[in-house]
Amino acid sequence: MTVLTPKFGMGASVLRVEDAAFITGKGRYTDDIAPEAVLHGYVLRSPVANATFTIASVEAAKAAPGVHLVLTGADVAHLADLKSGAMQKQPDGSRAPTKDIPILCRDHVRYVGDAVAFVVADTRALAQDAAELIEVDYDSEEAIAETARALDPDAPLVWPDTGSNKAFLYELGEKARAEAAFAKATKIATVEFHNNRLVCNYMEPRAAIGEWRADENRFRLTTGSQGVHSMQRIVAGVMGVEPGKLHVVTPDVGGGFGPKTFVYREYPLVLEAARQLGRPVKWTGDRTEHFLTDAQGRDNAVEAEMAMDDEGRFLALRVKLVANLGAYISQYGPFIPFVGATMSTGVYDIQALDVSITGVYTNTCPVDAYRGAGRPEAALLLEKLVDEAARVIGIGPDEIRRRNFIRPEQFPYTTPTGRMYDVGEFAGHMDLALERAGWTGFEARRAEAAARGRLRGIGLATYIEACAFAGSEPAHVRLEGDGTVTVFIGTQSNGQGHATAYAQFVSEKLNLPISQIRVRQGDTDELAKGGGTGGSRSIPLGGVSAARAGEDLAAKIRKMAADELEASAADIELIDGTARIVGTDRSLDFASIAKAAKNPDDLKGFGEFVQNEATYPNGTHVCEVEIDPETGHTEVVAYTIVDDFGATVNPILLAGQVHGGIAQGIGQALSENTVYGADGQLISASFMDYAMPRAEDFPEFRFETRNVPSTTNALGIKGAGEAGTIGGTPAALNAVTDALWRAHGIRHIEMPATPMRIWQAIRDAAAQ
Repeated sequence: MTVLTPKFGMGASVLRVEDAAFITGKGRYTDDIAPEAVLHGYVLRSPVANATFTIASVEAAKAAPGVHLVLTGADVAHLADLKSGAMQKQPDGSRAPTKDIPILCRDHVRYVGDAVAFVVADTRALAQDAAELIEVDYDSEEAIAETARALDPDAPLVWPDTGSNKAFLYELGEKARAEAAFAKATKIATVEFHNNRLVCNYMEPRAAIGEWRADENRFRLTTGSQGVHSMQRIVAGVMGVEPGKLHVVTPDVGGGFGPKTFVYREYPLVLEAARQLGRPVKWTGDRTEHFLTDAQGRDNAVEAEMAMDDEGRFLALRVKLVANLGAYISQYGPFIPFVGATMSTGVYDIQALDVSITGVYTNTCPVDAYRGAGRPEAALLLEKLVDEAARVIGIGPDEIRRRNFIRPEQFPYTTPTGRMYDVGEFAGHMDLALERAGWTGFEARRAEAAARGRLRGIGLATYIEACAFAGSEPAHVRLEGDGTVTVFIGTQSNGQGHATAYAQFVSEKLNLPISQIRVRQGDTDELAKGGGTGGSRSIPLGGVSAARAGEDLAAKIRKMAADELEASAADIELIDGTARIVGTDRSLDFASIAKAAKNPDDLKGFGEFVQNEATYPNGTHVCEVEIDPETGHTEVVAYTIVDDFGATVNPILLAGQVHGGIAQGIGQALSENTVYGADGQLISASFMDYAMPRAEDFPEFRFETRNVPSTTNALGIKGAGEAGTIGGTPAALNAVTDALWRAHGIRHIEMPATPMRIWQAIRDAAAQ
């Protein structure tokens, strides 16, 4: 049989098929949907961070123009709280209790934005007007918002019944072994810093539409998500119904980054209101609500030490981390610092490890997974510490990494936390990145910048992450009557290009143009199960399953075509939507084959790849910056990345993922910062005060891959969705620190390294 090279298969630079609709305004997002007779909801939120409260009266609100319903905590007492099952075991084997999120607060609010009441009216404006008529008496108490102060003896308690703001304690590694290594170390490097809190700021704020379908005897929830099946399971539990009594639909989604995974209060609220009113109810959040209430990211207070010998070889790593969880335990909140800690040793051969993680409550918005979910935190900690270790030893940051990398002959390699790295060539991608970045020519560029009155620095980060965790993502494909093919899969595109990527896998097996392949996600009625999108799992797991489903359908099409053409299935080739006997002009198009099918199952293909271990993408980022010492302004003048993603599905999609991740990573390093006042008020509650990076803040990225195929993934794919964020923050911060260290001996600057902080650091150094 002739083997044809597919034009659209794995490795091809196919343009995104979904973009035509998006760039012409034809996307269909939750807020674009308006069911007949829809009403609108508004959430009344607490203006204070810590208070007991009573609602004196809701009568004025109920009597306000256009109002149909007012709900308070007492009215939704039958709805279950939002719970987390993510607590890990503590040193004594126990799991700490959680503090769950009530759908509406009953008598106490614990952060600014906590939900107090829900008003439904003819329009959002009328609902908001009515909400302002609700009489709420707040008895304010002292609040705690600062991570590093949460465990102070005099800190106010978020939950007085616990007697402390400590939520849990995790420990990883072997304390005694680490202590022994530190005892014999001749050099020790130390860092202490704050991993700043972030607001994810996806383009599309959250929205939700709740409906009670009396004719179906079930609910329907329409909302932007990162997977409808987990949403169905959790929301159904809150509503007290079986999952089958809730139909969840996700249309187009304008960005997710982790926080759109979670169930928020508004989802059961619109469903409950719809059940009571017998009409659809829509809630659409604005940007301020996003700042106040959508799960935030990072926010760790960190102390870390590296024990070394005289040559700078790493002997042991010790970490003390305090993780801010906010006022309640969010869905995966307690798991994020834990999974990050499992990557503590990174790409280095460090045999002894001692990590202590203390989770704390504060009077702030709950914290949960944000792009990378723990792995960026681990990479920043380690790469910042490794640069400091190089300064302690007196060698270059490249050399200290080269001396401590896990070597290729050591694979498969098990880390002190039990992570099993299957393959890796870390020195290989670092050396290539340094070559592409012109590392050896930096001194000349630095001298030229100095002549212009600028400080120039170069930063390096070598990272590894765990993603595509053990599990599967089944895929179904179906040949339609018009000869096109539909793919059904339980992940959810938030802008990554799934409609293109999955079509490529199927196209390769069917030799069918991707314009003839449709990808369906986001509907619990169309697929029985799905794991959703997160942790870079969609393509490593779902892509392999889609390819196998395509193979299954291709075999069935060949058999049906062979029966119709009176030939052997082995003699049938598939090309451009037709099945043809090799070497002849006898053929049938896919539409004719579909019509001739005797069994509907013959038109369906199924694939499920089960992966037993995570994959481990890794790479090197090199960032070069110039700083104006008179203003503290930092310009990123060059940025180079060499990544190992195992295999490349689509170079265009891959570059987009990496570029976007770097923007988020550099944003954290240089500008983004969530700031709470001592009273728990969110000071950075809008784009006036929260500095998002812009396109003009970045140079043209130099990006290439040096792939070593994964042995745990059937197609060698490792995943790439979070990698840019993981390498971006430490590379940018190390570049800024390098410039300040060379010019003024400054070893540390807190993130974000804003112009004011840099300017002040230079002045302080000059004064000393």
